[in-house]
Amino acid sequence: MVRTLSTMLPLGTQAPDFSLVDTDGKIISRTDFTGKKGLLVIFLCNHCPYVKHIADELKKIGDECLQQGIAVVGISSNDVTMHPDDSPEKMKEEKASRGYAFPYLYDPTQEAAKAYHAACTPDFFLFDGGHKLVYRGQMDDSRPKTDKPVTGKDLRAAIAALLAGKPPLETQTPSLGCNIKWFEGSEPSYFSPA
Repeated sequence: MVRTLSTMLPLGTQAPDFSLVDTDGKIISRTDFTGKKGLLVIFLCNHCPYVKHIADELKKIGDECLQQGIAVVGISSNDVTMHPDDSPEKMKEEKASRGYAFPYLYDPTQEAAKAYHAACTPDFFLFDGGHKLVYRGQMDDSRPKTDKPVTGKDLRAAIAALLAGKPPLETQTPSLGCNIKWFEGSEPSYFSPA
């Protein structure tokens, strides 16, 4: 595990397209979420201790977003040959056991992760109704083996600002988690371990 910070893609960036298979075998594309109030794209995986640490709150935030008209999608981009716990079969089990209501997609070529400049798990990207980036960074400042509670305060504040029609939050703190497990020799140029 390499502790890695998110890359902080520039605000206003248009959400890159993707067309990936979810845990039910259905192809999900970014354009499927046209007409929603926003789109939350989360890069995560099954085995990461940072994702496990926030999983319960992630389920709550996902449910709240869906109820408020914000689309949510999870994407796993890890190399499953080296990390079989992140395989599509295990993703299906993880989605069921966590109760995630949002689609959980597998990125077998890692092209989606590269397009979003995702670097770690978890890595959060919140887009407005036109799919322009308004937030990227941490869910909150809780981490495994710390005494800070998992509240989702940073991500919730960004969601509240979006729903209220306010400009993006001025203070946005990078997420911190395990590095995405890139195929050997394929680390993107923006990848920089912390």
